This record gives sequence, structure tokens and C-alpha cells, in this order.
Amino acid sequence: MTRPPPSRELGARRAIHASALLAACLLAPMPAAAHGIAGNRFFPATIATDDPAVADELSLPTLASFKTADDPAATETDVSAEYSKRITSRLGVSFADTWTELATAGRPSHSGFQTLETTVKYQLLTSASHEAIVSLGVSIDWGGTGARGIGADAVSAVTPTLYFGKGAGDLPQALSWARPFAITGVIGLQTPTLAHETLAATDPITGAPVTTIQSTTRVLQTGLALEYSLAYLSAHVRDLGFPALINQITPLVELSFSSPVANEHGAGTTGTISPGLIWSGRHFQVGAEAMIPANKASGRAVGGVVQLPFFLDDLFPRSIGKPVL
Repeated sequence: MTRPPPSRELGARRAIHASALLAACLLAPMPAAAHGIAGNRFFPATIATDDPAVADELSLPTLASFKTADDPAATETDVSAEYSKRITSRLGVSFADTWTELATAGRPSHSGFQTLETTVKYQLLTSASHEAIVSLGVSIDWGGTGARGIGADAVSAVTPTLYFGKGAGDLPQALSWARPFAITGVIGLQTPTLAHETLAATDPITGAPVTTIQSTTRVLQTGLALEYSLAYLSAHVRDLGFPALINQITPLVELSFSSPVANEHGAGTTGTISPGLIWSGRHFQVGAEAMIPANKASGRAVGGVVQLPFFLDDLFPRSIGKPVL
């Protein structure tokens, strides 16, 4: 067998080393820094509901497509981005916005940005022994920052929110099969900053501009995510011999609902049921979920969403990935 020239052999070795390094980065068991960890439990960044931890994270992009409940139904396509930054190890702030396109057969499409959202979150409790995280936060939707043609609000709204996450790792030995389960959730009350808002429209008969004033509505926002971590199963319960790529998957189901409070407009609860999978690496994760309307008022067909978050606290632990203070 002919031995390759030294330069080609060195290049081959470098390529092998580079491939091994890339594989190590992609297939590392779990994020090693502060993101979503309580004891042995890692809470991945969920899609439909916010996870309970503060972190340095960039979700770019989140892509969703589904049919609205309008008659006729419109196909809504959302492209979202969110940047989260820790101010201290427990206090974080995030900024999120969504570009939306509404396309209805036989009609002109509409597109534009939704209202800009800012969230301040404080991680109040982290229990390693009980694999639990509890956080408090306040979100502000800045009215007037989005396009009214795609439904962006003109009135700002403030949403105090409770976030929580609990792993089942403290179950007794007889229930060890259930220890990989975890649940996360959010409960928030969205309250507009104004009691009334002014709506501009066009009279369908005369074509003249029409201005109406209607009351705004508080909305109770709730969400739950039921997760089963294959990484937890292999590391802390029983190793079934799955490849590392499989062991980093978390099957989950997310439930997300919005319920008007003291509603004067006749609208009811809307929401989605979203089964899916999240694959978590050391520096990023990939998630994909179906979006099943909870009722007729929530949509006309099953949609889908994919998300790509990057863990900046693991990618850049000494610079932009560490707390400001």
C-alpha cells in the first residue's frame, strides 16, 4: 500500500481532528453553563411557552405556519427572533419581535411586524435536590410598534407572569421509570395600559372613514409543557444503549391558551396543543412541533413550527454569554 506524501497525510490528520472537534461540539451531552439547569435536570428552551430559567440566548429563527380561524381562512406565516441577556445570574431581560404575513386566496396579502415585546425575568428559586425553578417576570408589549394590517396592537399591555419548572428526579425508586419526566409552565395576566382604544375603518358602502372606540380586554395567558428527557433517562435512570444523537432528544407536548377576562367582545378561549421533539446540543438546540388548534376559534388546520436557539452562555462564556454584573 502506497503511503501518502507527508503534506497530504498532515492534511488528512487535520481534517480528522477538525471533524472530531465538530462532532464533540455538536454531540456534547448537555449545556454546561447556567442555562436551565437545576441539579441533574436540564430544562430545554420550549417553543410555545417560555421556559423558567434566565439565560444568555438567541432564538433565530423561529418559523411558524398555520391557518387562521377567519372566514375565509388566511395562511399566516411568522418569522420570529428573541434575544435574552442576563444582567445578573438571576436577573435577565429579553427582546422579541415577529414578522407576519397573512395570505388569503383571491385577496391581497398583508405583512409587517407585530408589537415589540420586552420581558424582565427574575429567577426567584432554584432547587437542585427537587429539580425545580421558579421565576417571576413582567412582559411589555409596546403598542404602536407593529403594523395594524396584520393585527398588531395599538395599545401597550403589561403582563406580570409566573414561570415554573419541576423535574421528577426525586420520585421513589419504584417510580424510577417516571424520573425523566418534567413539567414547565407559565401563568400571566395581560392588562392593556388603556381602558379603550380607537379603531379606524372604512364604511363598506360609502367608502368613508369610520372611527370607533371600543374597550380593551385583559387576557389570562397560560401554558404547560410536559417533557420526557432521554438524556436524563440514559444518565440517571437506565442506559438503553441509544446513540448519543438520540439520547439528546426530549419529546414533549405543549399546551398554550389565551382566555379573555371580563370580555365585552364575545371572544372565547383560544389555544394550541403542540406535540414535538427538541434536540439539545452543547451550544444550540433544534425544536419542531405540530400546532393543533384547541378549538374552531383557534384555527382551521394543523400548522407547524421550528425553532433554532443558540446558547450564548455556552458559546461565549467569557464575553457576551456572561452576566453583565
